[in-house]
Amino acid sequence: MLLYFCISLGKCGVGLTSTASNTKEKMAFIGIKKGDVIPIPCASVSCWYNYGDSDVVIVFLADAANAYVAGEISYFLLTGPQGHLHAFSLESIAKTYQISPQKAQKLTSNQKGLLLIKLNQEQAETIPKPNEELLNIYTQNINGSLPDVEVNNGGNFTTLKPSKFPFLEQVGLNVSRLVLETNATRAPWYASDPQVVYVVKGSGEVQIVGLQGKLVLNTKVETGQLFVVPKLFMVAISADENGLELISIVTSTRAMMGEMGSKNSVLNTSPSILQVSLNVSSELNQQFIEMMETGNIIVAPVNLY
Repeated sequence: MLLYFCISLGKCGVGLTSTASNTKEKMAFIGIKKGDVIPIPCASVSCWYNYGDSDVVIVFLADAANAYVAGEISYFLLTGPQGHLHAFSLESIAKTYQISPQKAQKLTSNQKGLLLIKLNQEQAETIPKPNEELLNIYTQNINGSLPDVEVNNGGNFTTLKPSKFPFLEQVGLNVSRLVLETNATRAPWYASDPQVVYVVKGSGEVQIVGLQGKLVLNTKVETGQLFVVPKLFMVAISADENGLELISIVTSTRAMMGEMGSKNSVLNTSPSILQVSLNVSSELNQQFIEMMETGNIIVAPVNLY
């Protein structure tokens, strides 16, 4: 299961071939732009082509828990020096495709490039043009989606839901985007499944609390960095003067999320149970409940002193 996210301007085409495809067009060629999310189902084959005049930056995230080496992404290449085709004997290739051993040698060994190759003008002209009709089937632009939460001077939070983007269900991932304005805070939360978080831009502070209530991480993060939040670990994030934009995936489309802030907080329960759990006065307990009822998961900068 792979999920790709385009974080830069530019023009990129994605060729996607599924083993389940029974259509005349074996490869779906899709154009993507900044903010687009495109899931790639397991066993599908993809190729990527920059057909613009500027660099394109793609971040890809995956659930590698069941990889051959747990925690590492395993590359499944078909062509080139590390491609599967290259490893078979020339006799086997010649028999399979009914060609001479000389042609089999060229077929399996001519491509010297690994992962990234540069096309000449003649080759570039043969690349298919993106099919705009496929755009909303295979991709969703999370930057342009309506936020689930938006707070003035605080930021916004957006989740792509399988109900509106069914292709996510096939890869089994939940995707969300968090934008925090200068000095804003994302209230603590946790998930029933692991979370992988990538810093798209900006910087800020991340605190993660693990089991037995121990602070396991308290550090600054900045553009290009990635951190992991294990299941049931709680995380809080604060932006600094640069603001902060994050993309996160949860390795399930049905993960349960627990909030500590806002009216949906898991603490916003029976007042008496909450009071004895915190061992505070009724006055402070009531103030705490009122702040949850009127608060949000994104908190704009406030002066507490």
